[in-house]
Amino acid sequence: MRIVLVGPPGAGKGTQAAFLAKNLSIPHISTGDLFRANISQNTELGRRAKAFMDAGDLVPDEITIGMAKDRMEQPDAANGFLLDAFLCNPPRPAPLHEMLTGAAMKHAAVLDLEVEEDEVVKRIAGRRICRLDSSHVFHVTYAAPKAEGVCDTCGGELYQRDDDSEATVRNRLEVYHTQTEPIIDYYKSQGLLVTIAALGEVHEITKRAMDALKK
Repeated sequence: MRIVLVGPPGAGKGTQAAFLAKNLSIPHISTGDLFRANISQNTELGRRAKAFMDAGDLVPDEITIGMAKDRMEQPDAANGFLLDAFLCNPPRPAPLHEMLTGAAMKHAAVLDLEVEEDEVVKRIAGRRICRLDSSHVFHVTYAAPKAEGVCDTCGGELYQRDDDSEATVRNRLEVYHTQTEPIIDYYKSQGLLVTIAALGEVHEITKRAMDALKK
């Protein structure tokens, strides 16, 4: 099965991608992984991507798509793949559509994790990171530290990253509405869109997704 996982920032795409890929026995492919692999291997596409990244520019779709196509030709992707938040910039959905529905693959879907905007803001703006060890992550509502502003693990100061502020999150959501939702609408018109509610425990959302994909 070929799946593209989409949803607003804070919808839990990374977490669900890992669980779904494991349940479906298909590789989880993210844009970041593609860039890192191609740059570290010094491929032609990697060199082209690095030039744009070093200049602070967005990597063009044609380069990212080329990397994805190369990755999909690897043996572990013979039975399908899961692309994490991989959508071409509008108005060019055709290349991704071709990857989803081409070849001999019979099943394809764009899985949309639906979360209300206020919940997204709550999830992201509530995160707090330890200054001494960024792997120690807390949340003011869902995983609060025992002492406010203090890391339970090492005692370091907890802080809110600049890109986790409410203003920044709402700006990211606006970009999502403007750039990504039109592409999602396109796949809805093609009968490929599967939408599920992404609220609840992680395992509940995974089961909801698996049930929806089976249908």
